[in-house]
Amino acid sequence: MYPLKFEPILKQTLWGGDKIIAFKQLNETLSGVGESWEISAVENNESVVANGPDKGLTLPEMVGKYRQELVGEVNYSRFGTKFPLLIKFIDARLDLSIQVHPGDELARKRHNSFGKNEMWYVVSADKGAKLISGFSEQITPKEYKERVYNGTFAEVLQTCDVKPGDVFYVPAGRVHGIGAGAFVAEIQQTSDITYRIFDYNRKDKEGKSRELHTTQATEAINFTDVQDDFRTEYDHLENEPVELVASPYFTTSLYDMTEEITCDYSELDSFVIFICVEGACRLTDDSQNEITLRAGETVLLPASTQEVTIVPEEGGSVKLLETYV
Repeated sequence: MYPLKFEPILKQTLWGGDKIIAFKQLNETLSGVGESWEISAVENNESVVANGPDKGLTLPEMVGKYRQELVGEVNYSRFGTKFPLLIKFIDARLDLSIQVHPGDELARKRHNSFGKNEMWYVVSADKGAKLISGFSEQITPKEYKERVYNGTFAEVLQTCDVKPGDVFYVPAGRVHGIGAGAFVAEIQQTSDITYRIFDYNRKDKEGKSRELHTTQATEAINFTDVQDDFRTEYDHLENEPVELVASPYFTTSLYDMTEEITCDYSELDSFVIFICVEGACRLTDDSQNEITLRAGETVLLPASTQEVTIVPEEGGSVKLLETYV
């Protein structure tokens, strides 16, 4: 196998902006693009291979064709032909709704789906951009419903000013929202289940209020999830991987590089995804497959990859997020 790129799936949204098209250097004229789904196996939103002999196949077709060779033996035994991660870029011109995602148990019971644990890496942030993550004080389910209905729910949420490089892990059950001006890379379980709690009384393009899931969300919310700051602290180091998140659902590291690095995956039983958030580089695997990667692009290395060498563009630097299961 070889490193795989996929056609982006662009989503126009009520709150979407104009950063994704420019960031990804796409020849598109779409406006209001809020999300680019980079790698997806969500039903009716399956990514399509953009390069090489398998160009045109969907991600589920690739898993069905290559099985353990693509995803790894343990992942294939755990997930079968269901690819476990969804990778996105999100551009918020306006505030996204305040929402929560169910965990695996509740999602399986209600939707026959994975839950939705996720993380954000802030790629860029306009002045005043914020993210909402968790509660600033503990409340009861009864108080939650009262506050949603009387419009004071936001008063008990933790709102954080953000800058490029900030990282947030958002486990299922944590109430959250992406604020206007934030541009993030999102890594999450393969799930499109969102319980919308509050949407700023907005109307859709047909003048209708968007559906809220206040009651459904009650069982999903972790009401004890209170911290002073939900940001993930990490060391800012150059030319070596820095682990950002290690969870049962994915492990993600940051590579901030000005020089060549070789990654040894011979002991890793998983695919590896690289998301380029800044700069450009060249990747060469142990079979001498070579691929370029620039800001806004994502590549999937199959589990059969033993080693990859990453070389930043000449005289430049590159920032990559590496994630695997």
